[in-house]
Amino acid sequence: MDKETQSSLREAIRTIKDYPKPGVQFRDVTTLMGNTQAFRRAVDELVYPYAGGKADKVAGIEARGFILGGAMAHQLSAGFVPIRKKGKLPYETVRIAYSLEYGIDEMEMHRDAIKPGEKVILVDDLIATGGTAEAACKLLQQMGAEIVAACFVIDLPDLGGRKKLEALGVHVHTLVAFEGD
Repeated sequence: MDKETQSSLREAIRTIKDYPKPGVQFRDVTTLMGNTQAFRRAVDELVYPYAGGKADKVAGIEARGFILGGAMAHQLSAGFVPIRKKGKLPYETVRIAYSLEYGIDEMEMHRDAIKPGEKVILVDDLIATGGTAEAACKLLQQMGAEIVAACFVIDLPDLGGRKKLEALGVHVHTLVAFEGD
């Protein structure tokens, strides 16, 4: 991706200082999604490396990953798999627990959403500490998925999430990075 495109995507992302707590700079991707050109370009850039039948499914992490994942699945002619918080899916599920900053949470997907050997792209808006994305990758791998890549609009590299996914053997594709966050 060229520097001009990267710069325009960065500019489309709103920064909210001291949210959700003092000292945090929250990177709000909803402004990018509300900008027709920026949203289209972001989805195109997320999809580009995987065009041509390299994925059977796109798995999106609740909730912004649903928006990006649905658009990506459409462009890739792939199916879409929602990965949700515990208790939100109506059919038989598989689940994984993962650690948060203050406690434990669980996410799940339908038991029949992925067939062993299917090629899956994981997507969410942002990779920070990587706990949620790491759990999602482990859940997909538990189901027998071959994870083609984990894609994110935003990378906060100083928080180490990318390294956690790479340690699992997952290729990470991001569009913009905000250093020092």
